[in-house]
Amino acid sequence: MSSVEAKPVSKSKRGYPYPAALIFGVPGAGKGTQGEILTNVPGFFHLSSGVIFRKLDPKSEEGRIVREYSARGELAPDDLTIRIFLNWLEAQRAAERFRPRDQLLLLDGLPRTVQQCEMLKEYVDVKALLHFDCKDEEAMIDRIRRRAVLENRIDDASESVTRKRFEVYHRETAPVLNHYQDVVKNVDCAGIHAEILIECLKHLVPILKESFPRQM
Repeated sequence: MSSVEAKPVSKSKRGYPYPAALIFGVPGAGKGTQGEILTNVPGFFHLSSGVIFRKLDPKSEEGRIVREYSARGELAPDDLTIRIFLNWLEAQRAAERFRPRDQLLLLDGLPRTVQQCEMLKEYVDVKALLHFDCKDEEAMIDRIRRRAVLENRIDDASESVTRKRFEVYHRETAPVLNHYQDVVKNVDCAGIHAEILIECLKHLVPILKESFPRQM
């Protein structure tokens, strides 16, 4: 994937709002892993805000700001986050990698605040929130630390920064669950990948069939 740089999003809203499901949970819960698996299943398109942010040109103004916030374990400003997301998504649509008439959009790491939920309303129609339920946060912190070594993720290398990310999650991101309380589906993230995948598909397949009946 090439570097992403935020530019003004076209005001054309053809096709909005896109049917979507959120993959939601604490850092290290396995959201990205399941998203990557699901995007290989026909009918799904996975979008990770973390991947987008890491692909930003570090010399750009957007890349510099995002990295400064990430280095402190904090969330990037809402307006910048949404602008980068929309710009990247429409670039994927223009390149026909994302096909909104055929694919359910899976958002991983977005929205991260209630304000972002409001900002996204005209662009995405959230059909479900898959809450990756985690009962052992220390295990998640250890997973993130090991991932940082294996994948050379500089933003995950510091344990103090990681713990700050958990604090920010509980303070700023967890309220998103209440915002979408009517469509929350709990998924136990402690199982093996195949078990978690089956649980995700149990919730997602009915949405896929309802949103794209012409495929059936």
